[in-house]
Parts: sequence; structure tokens; C-alpha cells
Amino acid sequence: MTHFLFHTGSKNKTPWISLGILLLAFFISVPSFSQNQSEVKVTEDQRKGKEDKPVFSTLPKNPRKATLLSAILPGAGQVYNNKAWKVPLIYAGFMTDIYFIGFNNKRYQTFRTALFAFDEGDKSQFPSLNREALVRNVDYWRQNRDMTILLLAAIYALNLIDANVDAHLSGFDISDDISMKIEPNVGTFAASGNSLGLTLKLQFK
Repeated sequence: MTHFLFHTGSKNKTPWISLGILLLAFFISVPSFSQNQSEVKVTEDQRKGKEDKPVFSTLPKNPRKATLLSAILPGAGQVYNNKAWKVPLIYAGFMTDIYFIGFNNKRYQTFRTALFAFDEGDKSQFPSLNREALVRNVDYWRQNRDMTILLLAAIYALNLIDANVDAHLSGFDISDDISMKIEPNVGTFAASGNSLGLTLKLQFK
């Protein structure tokens, strides 16, 4: 006969730690601000009737399309955003959470059946546990199952948010035409006289 350990004081936090590390690796990543650019050649004859001149233009992704793709098939929006490396992390999160949903539900059903049997006079399944202990186990595993179901919905929602945010950032570019300079600055204030500080300047070439 299979016996389950009953913990009244501390709960098993290993599944939550594992899922937390997985989500941290997936969602806390350094945003990439330098985007892939497509060189679009537009002739001056078409614009001003002058010589041909190459013009560089970024082609941002469509956030609505990225979100819709991830809603239909999780990870599809990430592929559309050229972030295919996130897809294995998404599905690893789904599979891990689905495993714990089944694990917790199995324990819940086991103790629920044992509780019904106990009420009918059959104490053979868990002879060392009284009715109060069985009820606590039923509540504990049911709560864990419900939490992992909510976590599954959260992973799906974060998949949509991530696709949408990446698509919005695809049009954000920091190019060589933007430079940052830090230089000393001396200012004069009526109350305190001269003061020395640093000035942060953004220069557009």
C-alpha cells in the first residue's frame, strides 16, 4: 500500500522554486535595443528628382499580429519577433506546470477518496490519519492544484505580453547617430554661490 507523507507545518516549495527560476530566466532578459535593419534604397528622383541615395529604414513588427499569433499558438509571436530562442522556455514552463497540475490533482483525489471511505467506516487507506488530518490533506492538495492551474493561465498571459512588448520594441532603435556625453558643469545659485556638478547630454548627429 502506498503511503503519503503529511506535512502540517511547512509546504513543499520545490515546485514553486523551479517554476520561479524558469520564469525568471525567460522574462528577465536584457532587452535588445539594436534592431535588425533592412536597407531600403529610395532614389532622390522619386523624392526630389535628384541622384539615387540609399536610405536606411527600420521595419518594426506589428504588435497586434505578434499578440494574435501567440494567442493562437504560444511562441508563434516570439518567432515572428525573431526571438525564437524563447519558445523552448515557454513550452518548458507549460510542461512543468502541467506536470504539477496532474501531480497535485492525483494527491487531492487520493485523499478525497480516503476521506469518503473514512466516513463510511473504512480506515484502511491511511490508518495513521484521523478525519481532521484527511480533511487538511484534501484542502492542501486541492489548493496546490488550483494554484498551478492559475499559474498555467499566468504563463499563457505572459507569453502574450512578451510578444506584444517585443513587437513594440522592434521599432525602438539606438543608432550611431545618437551619442551620450557626460561633462563637468559650473553653475551659480543666488543662495549658495558657485556649484560644481555633472551634465548629461544627448547629442543627435
